[in-house]
Amino acid sequence: MGREHVWSRPARPRRPVRTGLVLGAFGLGMCLIGVAGLGVWNVQVVMQANGPVRKTADAFLREVATGDTDQAYEKLCRQARSRWSVVGFGSWVRTPPQVTGYEITDVSVATKGGRPRGTVRVRVTRDGGASEERMLPVVQEDGKWRVCGDPF
Repeated sequence: MGREHVWSRPARPRRPVRTGLVLGAFGLGMCLIGVAGLGVWNVQVVMQANGPVRKTADAFLREVATGDTDQAYEKLCRQARSRWSVVGFGSWVRTPPQVTGYEITDVSVATKGGRPRGTVRVRVTRDGGASEERMLPVVQEDGKWRVCGDPF
C-alpha cells in the first residue's frame, strides 16, 4: 500500500530536425531542377524557331529583290494573300523604288495568344541606294512560317 506507482509513457522514436531539413532541402532542390529544366526547354523552343523564321524571311526578301514575285507570293500568309492577288502583289513589288537588297538585322520570336509569332527587322535597300529599316511579321500557319503583313 504505501507504494506510489509512477506512470510513464512508452518512449517514442525521436525524429531529428536534421532529417526534416534534409528532406526539405531535397524537395527544394527537385523544384529548382524542374524550374531550370522548364526554362531551358522554353529557351530551346524559341531559339529553334529563330532559324526557320530567319530562313523564311530571307527567302521571301531574296525573291522580292530578284523580282521573283510569284515565289515570294507563295510565302505570304492567308491574310496577306486575301488582300493581294498574284498579279497585284507583283505590280506592287515592282513599283519604283524597287527593293534591290536587304540585310536582316534582328529576329525575335514570341508567343501571343498561344501562337508563335516572329518579327524580323530588316534594312531594305532600294533603287538609287536609299535604305530604310522595316519590320517583317512572320507567323506560323499550317506548320510553316509565312510572311504576314505589308513589309514595304
